[in-house]
Amino acid sequence: MMFFTIVIALPIGVMSAIYLEEYARDGKLKSFIQINVSNLAAVPSIIYGLLGLQVFVRWMELGRSVLAGSLTMALLILPIIVVATQEALRAVPPSIRDASYGVGATRWETIRYHVLPYALPGILTGNILAASRAIGESAPLITIGALTYVPFTPSGPLDRFTVLPIQIFNWVSRPQQDFQGVAAAGIIVLLVVLLLMNSVAIFLRQKLQRRF
Repeated sequence: MMFFTIVIALPIGVMSAIYLEEYARDGKLKSFIQINVSNLAAVPSIIYGLLGLQVFVRWMELGRSVLAGSLTMALLILPIIVVATQEALRAVPPSIRDASYGVGATRWETIRYHVLPYALPGILTGNILAASRAIGESAPLITIGALTYVPFTPSGPLDRFTVLPIQIFNWVSRPQQDFQGVAAAGIIVLLVVLLLMNSVAIFLRQKLQRRF
C-alpha cells in the first residue's frame, strides 16, 4: 500500500509545488490555493478517510482494496509534500535563477537543471517524512474498511488488505497472552521502519547538500 501511495503522491505533489512556486502568477487564485493547501495539511486524518470512502470506495467503485487505501493515504500526505517542496524551492538562492537566465536558459531548463537539483535534499526529506506519517496512520484505513485480519496474501491492487497499525491494534485487543508478545514485536517492526525512513531522509539530505 505504501508503494502505491508514494508513487501516486510524490509526482503529483512535486509538480503541484513547482507550478505554484515557479509558474503561477501572484493573485487571488494563487493565494486561495495556497491557503487551502496549508489548511489541508492540518486536517485530521479521519476526514480523509471519509473522503476516500465516498470517492474511491463508492463513486469510483474500487471497493475496500489496496488501491483505494493508497489513494486515500496519498490525499493525506499530498498537502505535506506540496508545502515541503515549496519551502525547498524557496530556499534556492535567486542568484542561481538569474545566472541561468543570464546565459539564455529557458524557465523549464532553469528549473530542471539548476533549481530542482539544489532543492532536491529538501524535497526528498519532505517526501520521506510525509511517507513516515502515512505508514503509522490507521484511522483513514479503518474508515474505508481495511480488514483487521487477512488470512491471505493480497495478489493485486484491487484485493482487500490490512496494514500493520491495524494488525497491532487487533493483537493488543485480544485477551490471550501470546498475542501481547506478537503485538510488541509488530510495534518494534513499525518503529524500526519509521526510524529507517527518517535516517534515510537525514542521510540523503546531508549527502546531497555536500554537492552544493
